Amino acid sequence: MEELNQVLLQRRQKAQELADLGVDLYANDYRPSCAIRDVLAKAEERGDSHQGDGPEYAIAGRIMTVRNFGKAAFLHLQDASGRIQVYVKRDEVGDEAYAIFKKLDIGDIAGFKGPLFTTKTGELSIAATVVKPITKSLRPLPEKFHGLTDVETRYRQRYVDLIVNPEVKDTFKKRVEIIRLVRDYLNNRGFMEVETPMMHPIAGGATAKPFQTHHNALDMTLYLRIAPELYLKRLLVGGFERVFEINRNFRNEGLSTRHNPEFTMLEFYQAYATYHDLMDLTEEMISWIAAEVVGTTLITYQGQEVDLTPPWRRYTMDEALTAVAGIPIDVLADPVRLRQTAMDHGISLDASAGHGKVKTELFELLVEEKLIDPTFITAYPTEISPLARRNQDDPTVTDRFELFITGREIANAFSELNDPIDQRQRMEKQIANRGDDEEIFPELDADFLRALEYGMPPAAGQGIGIDRLTMLLTDSPSIRDVILFPHLRPESTNS
Repeated sequence: MEELNQVLLQRRQKAQELADLGVDLYANDYRPSCAIRDVLAKAEERGDSHQGDGPEYAIAGRIMTVRNFGKAAFLHLQDASGRIQVYVKRDEVGDEAYAIFKKLDIGDIAGFKGPLFTTKTGELSIAATVVKPITKSLRPLPEKFHGLTDVETRYRQRYVDLIVNPEVKDTFKKRVEIIRLVRDYLNNRGFMEVETPMMHPIAGGATAKPFQTHHNALDMTLYLRIAPELYLKRLLVGGFERVFEINRNFRNEGLSTRHNPEFTMLEFYQAYATYHDLMDLTEEMISWIAAEVVGTTLITYQGQEVDLTPPWRRYTMDEALTAVAGIPIDVLADPVRLRQTAMDHGISLDASAGHGKVKTELFELLVEEKLIDPTFITAYPTEISPLARRNQDDPTVTDRFELFITGREIANAFSELNDPIDQRQRMEKQIANRGDDEEIFPELDADFLRALEYGMPPAAGQGIGIDRLTMLLTDSPSIRDVILFPHLRPESTNS
């Protein structure tokens, strides 16, 4: 800490010396003519060796390294598109400009102008004829000392993480590309992108603890949305037959490698479709995105090989419990024996937990983490799926699926329940069965039920976690690696 404080003092001293020389420490009068990537591309087009006799390029970026040789220096300059070497020679830029240049530090933002040349070691470089300080950095980049390796520091100071770790920047570029491809895929299939409220008068659309706030002018409690589902379904009632939204959801729950209180979700709904249609769409969309982003549908995630090539495996929940967990079919059909099996595995069950709830608890414990290659799990129990359509042949289960890849849920979808009477009964049952530990008392969404009474066409809907999809396609172990500014505990000390 003492060493760092000394460096900070030295930086401020240099800044004052530059100001005394008349240098604008935070200038806004320099315009680069091109990005570093463009310079490199133009050099490749020429294809011959460069001797400093070509056109001059004006570039700007952050100084990442400096090697001084008295009357000359080499540095590496980095902008958003790439990195290039710059050669600064006193005889070329002049004594005054070189004296100013010598007071620049690693981390400073500066502009340089000059032609290209190739060094004796074969590195393409800019031979500077102009040096322009743009922004003075008052803090050193972390590699100067111990490197930015502490994970929490990387998340908290993402701005520094992006500067010094190129692979981090690449992850977020891929995230942007994934979202763009999702939009392209759905737009090309007739879906319309919409926006629905982020603050809801009733916490609904999913089972989770919401964030609560208060609107002063209306004097009413509002909840940051858990999910946009019920509003998107209202649009189906209104006549929009294919809609989607990519936006934030908020759940006031724990932090982990898979969970952040604020996360990005894709939800889309298609009228006159079933969950079978969405399984086909999902495996086609995700495998296509993988091929576009990664270049292949055969990927590696945290050392595990994953084959995203369609078609993907499909199990009912009962089939998965037998094939993966080894629970005999006759045990699955016997509520007493199944409950005992769950208790034998250390699962704590409420007395009111039904047969479907017990199955689900066993599935989550014994099956989920073993589903490495893409697997659709269907036939979820009705009692845990209050918004899904009952299966016509077996009303104890719903026309629903969840998609698992690398042991994680990536998507949740179902054929939508559009019977307002059945929907009301299920909502009322959900309210009656609320847990004693629930802090927010669930309410009946009367307006949503009223919308259903006007008639919602048969439809299927789905949610895909954008953060988890990005984790998969960038080989990122934690959700915090794919969220630019994840939530963290407050810093214990100032720094």
